[in-house]
Amino acid sequence: MMEGREDSDVIEQQVEDNTENSSRSLVSPAGGGRGPCSSSQRLLNYSDALISIIATVMILPVAHTKMEDDEQLRQSFQLLLTTKIAVYLMTFLIVTVAWAAHIRLFQVIVYVDDCLALLNLACMMIITFLPYTFSLMASFPDNGLGLLLFCGSVMIIGLIQSGIVLYAFSRPVLLSDQIQMSENRSSYKHHILKVIMRVPIMCFFASVISFVFFQLSYALLAVVVFLPYISQGVKWCRSKAIGHVDESPDAMLFSSFLPSEALSKERVEAFSDGVYAIVATLLILDICEDNVPDPTAVKKTFGGSLVAALQVYGPQYLAYFGSFATVGLLWFVHHSLFLHVTRTTRLMGLLNTFSLAFVGGLPLAYQLTQEFPRNSRNELEAVQISCVIVFFAGIFQLSIFVVALFSQQETLHPHVRHGGREHVFMLAKLALYPCVALTTFVLTCFLTKFSASIFHLMEVTVPLAFLVLRLSVRLGLAALRHVFCPEALGRQSVLEDVVEDNVPFNT
Repeated sequence: MMEGREDSDVIEQQVEDNTENSSRSLVSPAGGGRGPCSSSQRLLNYSDALISIIATVMILPVAHTKMEDDEQLRQSFQLLLTTKIAVYLMTFLIVTVAWAAHIRLFQVIVYVDDCLALLNLACMMIITFLPYTFSLMASFPDNGLGLLLFCGSVMIIGLIQSGIVLYAFSRPVLLSDQIQMSENRSSYKHHILKVIMRVPIMCFFASVISFVFFQLSYALLAVVVFLPYISQGVKWCRSKAIGHVDESPDAMLFSSFLPSEALSKERVEAFSDGVYAIVATLLILDICEDNVPDPTAVKKTFGGSLVAALQVYGPQYLAYFGSFATVGLLWFVHHSLFLHVTRTTRLMGLLNTFSLAFVGGLPLAYQLTQEFPRNSRNELEAVQISCVIVFFAGIFQLSIFVVALFSQQETLHPHVRHGGREHVFMLAKLALYPCVALTTFVLTCFLTKFSASIFHLMEVTVPLAFLVLRLSVRLGLAALRHVFCPEALGRQSVLEDVVEDNVPFNT
């Protein structure tokens, strides 16, 4: 009888657990009769994956720009820099601005139903159209049609997001508990709508100005990226001129436009992982497209020997593996950093976006480093351009950590704070790629004949540097402590054990 009773209790517990799990994935809205709603997590995963793909593939029109061997790369790259690369960076940042707005929107909306999922799908459809408008803008920089299509797409995205807000607030069960219990729900709605419509309004003015002087429209679009910081600057100037103006407390909870405003750490990580994965995939797609020999050429030129034909592509394979190692290790550094980040702010998200924009340029670096003849001026400048791309991709990662240190009590785990056991090692890990890229750039200026060899050697040796980095930092710190403060070694080890035992890692 006791065994039967225990089995009955186990079955009842399992039923309760299954019911609880089902309630998390399927929730009946208050009032009934209008269909079920579910958690927004899967919708957010789909949206993050889609936006990361769209943001990354916009580098393809730049990376696939072909230049003749006798053409001076400096002149060609100046043209690229003023047109395709500049437009790529601007549109990449604007796409990530739309993604950040999507993050803040679904920090308010925590459940979705069929209608809301379809509205979000319509928003994603317009976002996927943005690379085509970018291609028009990059290929026809003197024609304003691409700019008009881009601005029109952004305005439609803003209108759809506004529709999502209005629909969600008409069904409070979809909102977060904090807003559902608030007495000022309408204040939340108006504030969020005001924030969402800022970017579409800026794009509307840019499209109007394009009919008169469309170069100015590009500058207006660039302002969109820094709009939160410009807004805060205007508020600061207004407070100095007319005194402090009290704002509604509801306006400070969501979409506050403050640099310290919290973003979803999980979504920042998911978006970043998507960009790194897609960049790595684009590299192998270039190999599959450009480095598979033609069967007819193999028979005529190499006597049917596929091995001999593939030997011609040796430098391309070396450039691919080196570029993949660079992308993978940059992801490794990013992973190590965000493993210790406990809270992500808007400013950290902006710096992460800049880093990802240069990571997205690594397929361009791969194309340049293997496209030109050996020991040519074009090859030298291509290697230097690649060093610049790697340098900025790494330096913005380091900037994220530096910004996090200013509010380390809220944003970082104790291990990587000032004086923490991993602080120096994290700094060294984040500074490795910027230092190596800068050193490689300087060496290529003096050893011009060996520029490609130096660059590929850098790509191959950096993974080994990561393996010995921790040991080097540990030995260096131990030597410094032994020389300058040997009496503090015992206290430091005890303190580290106490911190490690009492502070959960990456809470």
